[in-house]
Amino acid sequence: MMPLLPLAAAYLMGGVPFGYLIVKAARGIDLRALGSGNIGATNVLRTAGILPALLTLGLDIGKGIIAVWLTAWWSGGSTAWMCGAALAVMAGHSWPPFLRFKGGKAVASFVGAFGYIAPLPMAATVVVFLITAAVTRYISLGSILAAGTFPLGAWLIEHPPGVVILSALAAALLLIWRHRSNIARIRASTENVFTLRRGRR
Repeated sequence: MMPLLPLAAAYLMGGVPFGYLIVKAARGIDLRALGSGNIGATNVLRTAGILPALLTLGLDIGKGIIAVWLTAWWSGGSTAWMCGAALAVMAGHSWPPFLRFKGGKAVASFVGAFGYIAPLPMAATVVVFLITAAVTRYISLGSILAAGTFPLGAWLIEHPPGVVILSALAAALLLIWRHRSNIARIRASTENVFTLRRGRR
């Protein structure tokens, strides 16, 4: 059991639903009953405003960083363990035990976790996200394209060990799968577009 403790800790850390807790504290409302029902920063922005959204984003990125950092410390810098923790923290955000395993898309925790492992490729991935979101006004499409290009970016920029590429591919597939409803809405032209105003499409 001892070798699995860092992965279990990463999963539980990922499962802390910061967006849900912040909106509950600020407005006394269950975030899952608002907007898209997602517990991530985008839905917090739509329903509670920019400051709660930025706080949620920072905390969700932070838990990804901390989960991988703690695992790196525990394992003596083992890349394989760090990659395992990155996937575990994403799984925790996607299926949080504290919310009956119904969570978010895990984009922010992906940025934090894999940003710690491969910072330059993640920086390039964030640029892909920002350009896509700015041009299309679809946060979801930016997330999908960013996730899909990250494994290639990691390979081209850093040529990391194979375990990094494999875990990056697994993370990309998870994020794309978690966005399957968004993909359907984009195809139907009914997806929410980005706005700084609450409750607007």
